[in-house]
Amino acid sequence: MTPAFLFLLFLSLTAIPPGATDEDGETDVSSDVSEVIARANEGISTRLEHGDIVPNRNRNADPCTARGCKWRKRGRYVRVPVIISSSYTREERNIIIRALLTFHQSTCIRFVWRRRWHRNYLYFFSGTGCWSYLGRQSRGQPVSLRKNGCLYRDTVQHEVLHALGFHHEQVRSDRDTYVSILTQNIQPGKESNFVKVGTNNLGTPYDFNSVMHYSKYAFSRNGQPTIIARSNPSLNFGYATDMSVNDIARVNKLYQCRI
Repeated sequence: MTPAFLFLLFLSLTAIPPGATDEDGETDVSSDVSEVIARANEGISTRLEHGDIVPNRNRNADPCTARGCKWRKRGRYVRVPVIISSSYTREERNIIIRALLTFHQSTCIRFVWRRRWHRNYLYFFSGTGCWSYLGRQSRGQPVSLRKNGCLYRDTVQHEVLHALGFHHEQVRSDRDTYVSILTQNIQPGKESNFVKVGTNNLGTPYDFNSVMHYSKYAFSRNGQPTIIARSNPSLNFGYATDMSVNDIARVNKLYQCRI
């Protein structure tokens, strides 16, 4: 049996129904990824950029995928080895596993259990908040998903998309055409979370429905919007509970998936 099949078999033996709560009362999805991440990461000592990305001074920001931080593709699939910390309960592990399997449904990404010969892999653990590195790093690559704070399907997808090489939607290179950043409403010290990045947008449109898009009130100092849509200033966004069509399309384009 292949590692991917064993991964699916494990899920079938331990899965909980969609939308069910874990033993700590958390549901499988959140209502605002940016709020979840900001709340979980408030006051932590881990140095972060853009709210939940651990900086790596040996690499540039996105598009680092053009220079070596993509996960390797062999044949039809990109197999990403994973370890999930034993500190999670079965129900908590299932939330992570279910989120990982959403990539199997619509992309060529395949998460497999890490074996001793896998040098590069993702290590999911209950750290100080919700955060990830950008793109593939060397050796064991931590993805922090704190218990009682980060264990939602959309939050897991968000951090995994960072690990696959994707940045936040509101900092992409063409964002000024679609949104305005209201700096006067941003919490002091949080301005760097809105710095535009020279992203490779892979020919996909700006997407207010992306699970990578923060809400219009992200890091607000006064309850007023920090991000507004130019086409419709009253538009609400940042409440995606699952990867959007464009999130999926970007993964498939970057990794040349044939789905």
